[in-house]
Order: sequence, then C-alpha cells, then structure tokens
Amino acid sequence: MSDLRAALSGLTTRGRCLLSAGVALALSALLLGQRDLLRAAVFLLVLPLAAVAVVARTRYRLACTRSLAPGRVEVGRSADVRLRLDNVSRLPSGVLLMEDALPYALGARPRFVLDRIEPQGVREAVYPVSAQVRGHYRIGPLSVRMADPFGLCELARSFASSDGLVVTPVVCPLPPIPLGGDWAGGGETSSRAMSSAGSEDMTTREYRHGDDLRKVHWRSTARVGELMVRREEQPMRSRATLLLDTRGRAHRGDGPGSSFEWSVSAVASIGVALAGAGYGLALLTDDDRPLVPADVPLSEGVLLDTLAGIELGSGADLEPALLRLRRRGVDGVLIAVLGELDAATAERLARMRQGSNGCIAVLVDTTTWAAAPGRLRAAASGRERVDAAAILTAAGWRVLRVPYGTSLASVWPLASGRGGSGSLRPQEVPA
Repeated sequence: MSDLRAALSGLTTRGRCLLSAGVALALSALLLGQRDLLRAAVFLLVLPLAAVAVVARTRYRLACTRSLAPGRVEVGRSADVRLRLDNVSRLPSGVLLMEDALPYALGARPRFVLDRIEPQGVREAVYPVSAQVRGHYRIGPLSVRMADPFGLCELARSFASSDGLVVTPVVCPLPPIPLGGDWAGGGETSSRAMSSAGSEDMTTREYRHGDDLRKVHWRSTARVGELMVRREEQPMRSRATLLLDTRGRAHRGDGPGSSFEWSVSAVASIGVALAGAGYGLALLTDDDRPLVPADVPLSEGVLLDTLAGIELGSGADLEPALLRLRRRGVDGVLIAVLGELDAATAERLARMRQGSNGCIAVLVDTTTWAAAPGRLRAAASGRERVDAAAILTAAGWRVLRVPYGTSLASVWPLASGRGGSGSLRPQEVPA
C-alpha cells in the first residue's frame, strides 16, 4: 500500500488532470447511462495508472556505477567523475534527470538529462570536480528522476553508493640535497652506536602489535609507564621523522593562504621527496594520538592521505610530541615544521638532538603572514623567533626561517648544511 501511495504521489499535473477527468467522466456516464462516455472514462483512468506502473517498475531496474580518475588529487587540480547508468529491464525508460550529490567545496551539483535508455542500454556521463581546500570528500549518492514518455508521472530513485575523493596538500618538488651519512638511521652501525651510548631511551622503543614479549625492557617500561621493547639490528635503510606543529596559537591566517596550510604543504613536499629517496618515514604532531596505526607503513600515499585530513589542534605546547620522541628515540633525521615558537619550547626541542642524528627546523615566520596580530605583538614574536632560532642553531640544528611568500624549494638547499642556517627576507623571495 505504501508503494502504491508513493507511486501515485509521482503523478504530474497532467496525470492528475487526466485522472480527475476520468473519474468525472465515469460518474457522468453512470448518471446518464452513456456507455460510450464510460469507455472514454476508462481510457482516461487507465492511461495515468499505466504510466505510474511502468515508471515504478523501471526505476527499480536501473543500475549505477561511479568511478573517479584519479581518486587522489592535489589542491586546485581536477578529477573526472564518470557515471554509468544501466537499464537492466526489458522496457525502455522515459526521460531521465540525473543529479549527483557533491560537498559544497567541490562545486555545484551536476545535472544531466537523458532522453531515453533502451532495454539493456547503457548511458555514461562525465564531469570534473576540483577543490581549493584539502580534505576527504564523499561524492554521491546519485539520484535519478524519471518520467514516462507522455509526462504523466515522475518518480525519483536514489542510489546508496558513494565514493571518496582525497584532496591532498600541494606538493612542491624539492631539489635533491645530501643529508649526510650520519643523518641516516637504522642499520648495524646505528644500532651499535646507540648501544655504546648507554642510554636506555635510545636503545628502546614503544611496543608494537606483534612484538615478542620476551623483548620487553621492564626498567624502561616502569619508568615510562608504557610497554617498551629493546631495539634490534634493523635493515640498512635511512629513516626520517617529520614533526608538524598543529597548534592553533602557533599559526596565523585563514584558509588556503594561512601559515598552517603552508606548513602542511611543506611536510607533504619533504615527505614525498624523502620517500622517493628511499627513506622510511614517521609522522608526528603536537597531539599524543598516533596519526597512523603502528602496523601500517607510512608510504607516500598514506602520508598524503593523512595530511589531507589533518586540522589545527588546541594544544598549548609541543610536549606530547617531544615525549613520544624521547620514548622512541630520534631515529635518523628529525625534520620539524614549526609555527610561532617561544624560547622555552625551543630549549626543550633543542635537547632532542643527541649524538650524530641530524635535525632540521623549518621555522615559519608567522609575523609576516597577512592576518598577523598588531604591531607590538608581532615585534615581540619576532624577537622570540630570533631567540628560538639561535637556541636551535646552538644545539646543532639546521634552521630555515621562512617568511610569507617564500617557496620551500628556494630554502631547502640550506638544509644540507652547506652555508649554515639561513632564511630569505621577503624582498629576496624569487618571483
């Protein structure tokens, strides 16, 4: 009964008029005793009801598939969405209006009009989507509105399936630079060096699912409060840890032009460059929650997918990330992309460099961003930034100070250590 009521609700104005005329003509035929009028009334009643039955049957005999090419794009790039509609019934369809649901950030909802699909016929439609804001977006579901050839009935059909589109931060190609053999982690030499140092923090790491419980280091476990296992010799592979500062108070600006978005793009660019050079990657933020499960290797694709959904946090300092680094030890290169940094935080961060491991700090000069606060606050922040850079440099970090309008590729060669730490003033930024 509910299906019949829903089907009758799809009658158009034309169909309702024919149905009302048929009822009126049938009553007149009965009152006047005119059999010819009754035949006409039956015709007017049957025609819209037959249209309802045909359209109601056809809408459940449609199949839809959607494909994205590619499924992962950078901000500002476009992807093609291909819709395929199959009429698997033995009856031709009427006029079809297709509308695919899209998030607001991907643009207006696309609509397509199909005149008719023959039995067992197929129709395809392609439309582009692009976003200026990174993120994970759902495309769909598709809704189809169909009508009979006479325009007496219109019914809608909504498909449940949807597909995901990942819009990643912009990746800037970086020139290859030598990071130095002592910057690379892993391998027998690195393991022996850590053991000879005599530091439990450098010879243990956090327990991961599947680790042998016989390797648990109970003294470190009791001190840290979490299961810690002894490090063993690792394959000869360079490793790098990327630290992204997601503190809201440390960044300036809004939207795609903010210092935070520049930082996310910088981490993506550095990660892609290092992954291409054969580095094993790890990603940390100031939040203590792991971004990627421990059993999932941080490949280039996983890194970009993770950064696509990362957001500003409400943390006050970098202590959670530094605590995780102290627990697991700095294995290989540590590259930190940082916002506004005070001297106290810089001192705690400077102590993360131990032994011969290499540390690079990309300091985003938030005072030069368009939405920076008043001049007095900006001047004070500028002095603190200079102090933070000096503290990190004195501890052996290689510091890159980046003002607004600077491309990462222009300052990245300074990370090799040739020429020391440095920065570009805004007027020196290449066009």
